[in-house]
Amino acid sequence: MNYIIAIDQSTSATKALLFDEHCHVVARSSVEHRQYYPQSGWVEHDAEEIYRNTVEAIRVLSVECRVLSVEFAAAVPSGEGMAVANSTLYTLHSTLNTQHSTLNAQHSTLSLAITNQRETVVVWNKTTGKPIANALVWQDTRGKDLCQQLRADGMTDMVMAKSGLLIDPNFSASGVKWLLDNIDGARQQAERGELLMGTIDTWLIWKLTKGRVHATDTTNASRTMLFNIHTMQWDDDLLALFDIPRSMMPEVKACDEIYGETTVEGLFPEPIAIAGVLGDSHGALVGQMCFERGSGKVTYGTGSSVMVNIGHEPLTPPQGLVTSVGFTAFGKTWYGFEGNIYSTGATLKWMCDQLQLVGKPQEMEALATSVADNGGVYVVPAFSGLGAPWWQSNVKGAILGLTFATTKAHVVRAALESIALQVKDLVDVMAERGLSEVCADGGPTKNRFLMQLQADLLRTPVICTEVDDASALGAAIMNGFARKQWNSFDEVIPLRKVTQIYQPQDDSQAALYEGWRQAVNTLITQSSLKL
Repeated sequence: MNYIIAIDQSTSATKALLFDEHCHVVARSSVEHRQYYPQSGWVEHDAEEIYRNTVEAIRVLSVECRVLSVEFAAAVPSGEGMAVANSTLYTLHSTLNTQHSTLNAQHSTLSLAITNQRETVVVWNKTTGKPIANALVWQDTRGKDLCQQLRADGMTDMVMAKSGLLIDPNFSASGVKWLLDNIDGARQQAERGELLMGTIDTWLIWKLTKGRVHATDTTNASRTMLFNIHTMQWDDDLLALFDIPRSMMPEVKACDEIYGETTVEGLFPEPIAIAGVLGDSHGALVGQMCFERGSGKVTYGTGSSVMVNIGHEPLTPPQGLVTSVGFTAFGKTWYGFEGNIYSTGATLKWMCDQLQLVGKPQEMEALATSVADNGGVYVVPAFSGLGAPWWQSNVKGAILGLTFATTKAHVVRAALESIALQVKDLVDVMAERGLSEVCADGGPTKNRFLMQLQADLLRTPVICTEVDDASALGAAIMNGFARKQWNSFDEVIPLRKVTQIYQPQDDSQAALYEGWRQAVNTLITQSSLKL
């Protein structure tokens, strides 16, 4: 039996999922990491904590499952950079059955795949292995002034033509430049060739291989604003524009390659292969089996990604969208149109943690359906500005339409509605180029109110599959391609199992959507006046 540990390193946590060779999830573990907000608009992660949590998630999975190749110690060796996460930080949902638990471990093979939050960037010293600062998260907007200046200087067309992206602090380049310009000695170290940069996949691979491999995949590279999606190489003009030395850049590999080997800090007596790497939204595109042009998916996570497969040509995207590498496999590249929503699941978490309107997101559906409508309330969750198709980084979030009749049920309902409404903004733009189906994945797909509303707004069936973690499944599939476990898309398509299809029912949502557009336009106008 072949087993794949897929690391799904997201904005809020690091998950380890064990897939068998039929792509069934055998077990999973999860370790959350801390969010840092040093200033308004700044969002950071501790990259070393993320690596420790990655190792801990694998260790917990290994201890729990007897299908792996060795008997594991009860704890990872402690020490600097390798403290074991407290057991209260993770939740384990084991679905091991008798067949799996009685397998002879010595006859099982194991490998590691990686999917990750994109755009979040780390800069570190290649000798000491220490980051020069916290990782700058994709939600971080400290690069907005630089991006605004570049747009004013007429760089938009050049950047779009080469990278497929709009100039925006969401992408990695402005964050790297900020670190080099603002961390003492960083610019000089970079020019001496002492610093490396990478998205989270690159950082994890470098750490797991003890610094032997500095690499990323084509999908993560395509989200940095430094990668030419036509030549499939780092672009000298883009590097010069952001004043980033080429010596910092990782090697770019296909998604379905073997990247290196690791013992995961000695957890395994023999090295296992790291194979199958791609960004989380791209992983979901693969996990949803969107291999044909015109097939698309919506990933509901901390933020949300709407992506549609456009085939082998990097076409110019519709207004408000970007073009990225969808995935690379079997020596070919598939591209995608994409729009990113900054706050969806994060909005629900904010409702729970900050406003404390409910205890947990799972309680929201019952509260939202306890009222007939939103009572005229709209939540515009522009905590980090508005993403696609608006691209307004200066806009701040707001709750509009409050009256004395407003209850917390109206506000919670409006928060859920904001997710479906933002997705409609993007799908409407993509539909102009042809969108044959919409597949949905992520935790919020368990919310029946949200999924039905989504189908009603889109006037298109929303297809949910049995795998909540489509991004991890996509990484596992690429892992299998890399190791020749599967040799074609046709071999994995039957592994996709549809659990529910939400058909459009209510065709009276035009007023809801019109109110949403008015709310967004109001905030954009106010933001423009302040400038």
